[in-house]
Amino acid sequence: MSNQPLISIIVPVYNAQQYLSDCISSLIKQSYDNLEIIAVNDGSSDTSLEILRDFQAKDNRIKVIDQKNAGVSAARNNGIKHASGEYVMFVDADDWIDAETCQTAISKLTNTDADVVMWSYTSEFEHRSEQKKLFPQERIFESDDVAYHLHRRFVGIIGEELAHPEFADSLCPVWGKLYKRSLLDGISFTDLKKIGTYEDGLYNLFVFERVQRAVYLPEYFYHYRRTTTESVTSGYREKLFDQWQNLFQIMNSYIQEHKLDSQYNTALQNRIALSLLGLGLNEMSSDKSFIGKCKEIKRIISLPEYREAYCQLDYQYFPIHWKVFYKCAKYRCSVAIVFLLKVIQHIISR
Repeated sequence: MSNQPLISIIVPVYNAQQYLSDCISSLIKQSYDNLEIIAVNDGSSDTSLEILRDFQAKDNRIKVIDQKNAGVSAARNNGIKHASGEYVMFVDADDWIDAETCQTAISKLTNTDADVVMWSYTSEFEHRSEQKKLFPQERIFESDDVAYHLHRRFVGIIGEELAHPEFADSLCPVWGKLYKRSLLDGISFTDLKKIGTYEDGLYNLFVFERVQRAVYLPEYFYHYRRTTTESVTSGYREKLFDQWQNLFQIMNSYIQEHKLDSQYNTALQNRIALSLLGLGLNEMSSDKSFIGKCKEIKRIISLPEYREAYCQLDYQYFPIHWKVFYKCAKYRCSVAIVFLLKVIQHIISR
């Protein structure tokens, strides 16, 4: 298939020895074989690097980059810098993709002259799988649709989308997509030390500004392994509040500089309001007393920017349990919020 365009698959790797072989095996077994697999070892302290070297010795399509630990954003940026392909795909080291993923994606992208192709995914828990469909059916998004249904979604959800706030960021990952390489020129992932989380969504916000046509495939090609260590509930993150303020400020500056319409502002306000759940769960993981946790929640929901966000939040589409939670925030019932967070924390940990 040497006459076919080259796809660069970028895999950031950090202490992934338990699942890494499954990931790389799924890439080298693709039915589309004109690939380069760029595995960036981000200072792993386990056997990840040895596993990658073993694969590299057996398949010359694999490039291994070994760097000092600098985080997933730096690893992906380094991978992009070394990519030679006309098209780029991202896969995380503990996930895997179906064998026909690359063939289907590149065929659809070239046949429709699209800038990016996206597809559905399956969340793989230890004892169950949960399929996530981003849109009801296969769809081509042209420029105006890209702006409203895709680009704006990377800021936040609005209107009827609030009926399923748990899916607010289902579109944001850079995995589950095949990009034209030219789209990514000059765009970098932001260091998580600065923004805490959501480096994928922020990156896609910048990238999709350039997208004129996107295609969505309903097939569940990507398998996202869910582990207990990935959530903000798994350990207290002292700087998360300040990091998310940085994230919101970057988004706000982007909206203002690009003179984007009011839907983007509403989406950002909704993101700020919805962030209370993540901040609250993070607070529940701290070693503060019950009173200490209540005081911190009270402080957050009393801040002017949060008050503004809650006051404009459209509650009519919310499921009842979300409505109760955010009504408590609106009326500054911090004790009730902490009790609700304890229930949520219990459900998540089961």
